[in-house]
Amino acid sequence: MATTRMSGPQRRRQLIGVGRSLFAERGYQATTVEEIADRAGVTKPVVYEHFGGKDGLYTVVVDREIEELSARMGAAVATNQARVAGEQAALAFLTYIDERGDGFRVLVRDAPAGRSEGGLATVMSDVAVRVEQLLRETFAERGFDDQAAPMYARMLIGAVAFVGEWWLEAGKPDRDRMAAHVVNLLWNGLRGLEAEPAPLRILADRDQAAS
Repeated sequence: MATTRMSGPQRRRQLIGVGRSLFAERGYQATTVEEIADRAGVTKPVVYEHFGGKDGLYTVVVDREIEELSARMGAAVATNQARVAGEQAALAFLTYIDERGDGFRVLVRDAPAGRSEGGLATVMSDVAVRVEQLLRETFAERGFDDQAAPMYARMLIGAVAFVGEWWLEAGKPDRDRMAAHVVNLLWNGLRGLEAEPAPLRILADRDQAAS
């Protein structure tokens, strides 16, 4: 096999890029070391030399994506204004998806069996903890029970992550408009929150009693 001469760091970066593309395209389980080596134009031993195998390469790819997304989301929610944090977080997340689509696909696709850490859930959980604090302050100002903040924070973050997957494939609208739609729903919905929302069965009982 003809191999392009590269320095060690250059070859490592190339293999990370190739691995990211294949893991995004096929998933971890379906990707083989042979495919990685073939697409990179190297022999299998080169992959093992740099990463010890497929799992080692996958771990590096995921860790880099988590670091990148965490940095973007962390900077986005570094404010004490809930509305601003929501808009910036949505835009930061969508910008990451737009600019690093393969990386995002890796985070949401299958992972090695037994791997419980890493992935998109890790990043979203970290961001949810930061959003939770903002919501506690907002709830306290409005006289709501701030013990509900963790639950609402995870609802918000989960909604953004899920719509992000759809948007990656749909490809429209543009990310600024998409972020505006996300914030429109989440913020206006939050603004109209009831302090003590009643389950539907209780509301039905009240309507029946009133009639």
